Order: sequence, then C-alpha cells, then structure tokens
Amino acid sequence: MKRFLLLIFLLFFSQLIYSQSDTTSVQNGKKPGKEKKVYPMILPAIASNPTSGLLYGVAASVTWYMGPAESTHLSESMASIIYTTKKQSINLIKSNIVLKNDSWILKGDWRVFFSSAPTYGLGTGPQSAKPVGTGIEYADDIFSKAIPDSQMMEFDLIRFHETVMKKIGDSRFFIGLGYHLDYHYNIKDNLLDLDTNPPVITSHYIYSVTNGFDPERYFLSGISLNALFDSRDNPVFPTNGRYAFISWRLNPEFLGSSTNSTLLWLEYRDYFNLSRKRPRHLIGIWTYGNFMTTGHVPYMDLPAVGWDQFGKSGRAYTQGRFRGEDLFYIETEYRFPIPVIKKYPDLLGGVAFVNATTATNRDADIDLFDYVDPGYGIGLRVMVVKKSKACITLDYAWGKYGAQGFWFGMNETF
Repeated sequence: MKRFLLLIFLLFFSQLIYSQSDTTSVQNGKKPGKEKKVYPMILPAIASNPTSGLLYGVAASVTWYMGPAESTHLSESMASIIYTTKKQSINLIKSNIVLKNDSWILKGDWRVFFSSAPTYGLGTGPQSAKPVGTGIEYADDIFSKAIPDSQMMEFDLIRFHETVMKKIGDSRFFIGLGYHLDYHYNIKDNLLDLDTNPPVITSHYIYSVTNGFDPERYFLSGISLNALFDSRDNPVFPTNGRYAFISWRLNPEFLGSSTNSTLLWLEYRDYFNLSRKRPRHLIGIWTYGNFMTTGHVPYMDLPAVGWDQFGKSGRAYTQGRFRGEDLFYIETEYRFPIPVIKKYPDLLGGVAFVNATTATNRDADIDLFDYVDPGYGIGLRVMVVKKSKACITLDYAWGKYGAQGFWFGMNETF
C-alpha cells in the first residue's frame, strides 16, 4: 500500500512538470520566440527537526504560468516523499494554482502520513499548568499518574483539502467553496496504560472519551466558505502587497464527521520594503488565528502550530507542539540580500525571525495570551530558479523548553 501511494505521488509530479509545454508569446504582432512557462526544482531533502529526527528523501517545487505573465500570477506546487529516522513516511502535495488572467484560484493540501509525533496536551505554557501534568481525577479523590513531559503517539493520516475561489470583477478579491477531509486511523497512544495503579491517562485519551471520539480512529469531513484578498507580486518570493484569507469550515455528521463542529481560520500577511533598489530587503509579518467555534473536533484535528497549509509555522518546535481549541500565531521576519556575485544580486539572502504562539485549554481555564511561547532563529536563502525566484530555505531555530532544530524547505516561509 505504501509503495503504491508513493508511485502515485511520483507519477502525479512528473506529469505536472512535463505537461506544461513552452508557449510562444506575441508582442507588437511579432513572435519573439519560445518563452519558458514552467520552472521545476527537484532536490534531495536532508534535514533535521524535533518531530522527525533526520529526514531524507526527495522534495520538489514547480512554479508556472497558466496564462500570460502580464495578467496571470504564478502558480506553485510542492511535493515531497520523505522518510525519517523515526520510521515515518511523509508524502504530500500542496498547491496554489492561479488560472488564466487570475480568474480562479485553487488551493490544495493533500497528505498521506504513516507517522508519529509527540503531543503535549492542550494549551501553551508549561506542562505543570495542564491537567495531564498534574494527574487527572478519574474517580472520587483518585488521580491518575502525572505526565510531566511529551506523550508519543503513532498515527496514519489521509488528508484531502481543496478550495476553489472565483475572482470578483477586476479586483484582487476572491470567494469560493472548499471540501476538507482528515482521516486519522491506526492511532496508538504509546503512554496510555489503564491497567496500572494509578493508571496513566494521556491528553489524547481523556479528550477523546470525554467528547465522544473513538481514540483509535476518527473523521473530520466538511465544506468551507472562503474569502481571499491577494495583491502580492509573487507568491513564492513576495516583496510587496498583502494577503488576507478567511475560511469558515462546517463539519457535519452527514458528511462523515465523527461529530458536528465548525472551525474559523483568519490569516493576514504584509510586507514593508526597506530599500527601493533592493526589493529583497524587507520586513514581513504573518499572523493567523484558528478557532473551534462550535462543537468539538477530534484531538489531532484541533488547531495546532505547524499544521497550516504549507506547514511552515512554529519554527523551533515540533509540529503540533502547541494545540488547543483556539490558537493564535504571529511571526515577523527580517529579510536581506547577501551580495556575493554582482551579476546575480539575488542569488543569496538571509533572514532573522521571531514567532510566538498562544493556545487555549478550556478545561484547564487556559485562555489565549495566558501563556505565549516564542521561537526565534536565522536562515539562508539560495535562489535556484531566477525566472520565478524560487529558492531553497535553510533555517535554524530555538524556542522554550529546550526546543531547537534545523529546517529545510522551498520558497519563502510566507
């Protein structure tokens, strides 16, 4: 099954690269020749982070134009086939496709994981502030054994998210619908032990049984209403413009969800240039909020850092290190050119960044901003596709609780 899925990913990506043919542009009634419209980048992926240990595999990025470059923004797609020293298999395709003349935007997030990850309960802040860190009352005045650190979980995941949005007139506003499926199965809560005295009860288990979820598998399936404003000049290398996205997701039982619920996503990005001559010299700001507005969603589907579309939030921490019914995230990044070769002024760039996450735990009365956990780091950017300005990103980040790690990626973080 795993080999079959990997083959599907490889076939999809090879088709994406080669199905886009070169086209001939016409200017002033003349044909200046062939103009390349597809810019692939395929690289070995070697990195290390707290979630996965050492990662190795293949990562690829493709940028292309679905119409005239003068009236159509770049489309981008990223895919990876990754194995890790923690016996994880991470396979994904993520895309932001802009049709001819920016008439439609299609946002995709497809994942197949055979994975594991530590979880730390709900809410930001120290473990001692969370119920699982002090023990959980499971009978009158009888408490479970406290868990002061991480709780390792194994799981498989199939994710299919696809959103289609239509441009409104000549503006930069788009509205549309989406469908979202998250299926977690083969869930193994490694620390859970109900047979000892006192028992070891984990955050995942107590949340699942309290809210009516099967601790071994659950579905989240629903539709979304979406609104987008995007005036960025280049989605993979933005130097100006703004990005604002609102998505309200409804997850009814009749579409397959384990229980009824709704989620709200609010996101904003902005860029402030520091030099007219060097657009790469800027300060970028990225912030988003993800809120469970009604009902309950499964534990692994709760708002969590690092689970945004391209998985780039929360550098310094493991994916899902902070999780809650509500989550707010903010990051600012200082980007600057590194002049090495005069002929290629944008070949190298550097970044310095700082981020902060806050999340709730309603049962423990942990509200947003009660605890704010920061991360910070530095990074290098290497531009490998001059036409589209696609780049490789190499970052090292540090955070609280001893968190740190090395991140390898493609294209700017936001």
